[in-house]
Amino acid sequence: MNLLDREPAALLLEDGTIYRGRAYGARGDTAGEVVFNTSMTGYQEILTDPSYRAQIVTMTYPHMGNYGINLEDVESGRVQVAGFIVREPCAVPSNWRSTGDLESYLAEAGVVGLCGIDTRALVRRIRQVGAMRGAILTGEAATEAALAERLAAEPPMTGRDLVGEVTCSVPYAWHEPVTPLPAALPTAGVAQPDRPYRVVAYDFGIKHNILRLLTTHGCEVTVVPATTSAEDVMAMDPDGIFLSNGPGDPAAVHYAIDSVRALIGQRPMFGICLGHQIAALALGAQTFKLPFGHRGGNQPVKDLRTGQVAITSQNHGFAVSPDGLGGGAVVSHVNLNDDTVAGLSLTEKQLFSVQYHPEASPGPHDADALFADFTRLMAEHRA
Repeated sequence: MNLLDREPAALLLEDGTIYRGRAYGARGDTAGEVVFNTSMTGYQEILTDPSYRAQIVTMTYPHMGNYGINLEDVESGRVQVAGFIVREPCAVPSNWRSTGDLESYLAEAGVVGLCGIDTRALVRRIRQVGAMRGAILTGEAATEAALAERLAAEPPMTGRDLVGEVTCSVPYAWHEPVTPLPAALPTAGVAQPDRPYRVVAYDFGIKHNILRLLTTHGCEVTVVPATTSAEDVMAMDPDGIFLSNGPGDPAAVHYAIDSVRALIGQRPMFGICLGHQIAALALGAQTFKLPFGHRGGNQPVKDLRTGQVAITSQNHGFAVSPDGLGGGAVVSHVNLNDDTVAGLSLTEKQLFSVQYHPEASPGPHDADALFADFTRLMAEHRA
């Protein structure tokens, strides 16, 4: 469909800036925090990542939908984003795995989007002013007054607990490993233990590929709701505890912080993104909102212990301040773009966490070895 044949649509940011373009995906209205992602591919993983709950995602790469949609590349049971903004949609995807097109996928999920705007200008605005709430309306209803009314109803991200909207309601077991890959890739040929490591994974908005990689590395995974108490976790007698990624303000997830504080030192613990932030808060640190966050597949992170630099996939709008960090924990990694904390280590308590996505969906495989580090800690704890 030609862009000019589409019905009009518009985005209003809370600073009053308006971008007028064309409707994309479902028709209607939506609102959320407007953010951007610099990945060139991986839009299906981004759309289904629970960490994007209540966010309108703008893709900086100008052409989206080229390789369509498939049934394998989802990271949760549904599309999670509040909205999706692209410069130019591809109406005719081409890929041997494709089972549909991106716009139909969005429409079926009820996700309102916007296309045909200058996404470079929008991203520049976000970088200058910071991540802001925004509202999208499609059709002739997209007047400035209607947009402002819809925007006013959307709460800010700071102080917002979104974990309850994405966590599972009851525990469940996960058995699916990573789809076999060529031997040259790091997930191939992983040695299996004599008996699986029993891992309890807190679901703060967990991605499927995290679960696949835990399973591939010899873990028998039980996923539990975010509200699960420390006592209930220990009653499962796990070899290790995993803290997942997730959306919203980590400081608002008080119940998880309390549980993690009680569990530190009980079993080896590994946290990713929101899980990393919750572990830091449990150790006495603070978190703060970044101006426009880190979202993309090319973020450089330095391991302060080895000097090695990894290119990582990241998706977060909050970061850890080391002020108040206690219990012997130290900063182990930093983001080289802005020197923010990208990892913590508490050797005596067998705890480590990172502010990036080693499961690499989408993104590089540089940090895959962190899953092996987790299993090594569990093996030492068994011994």
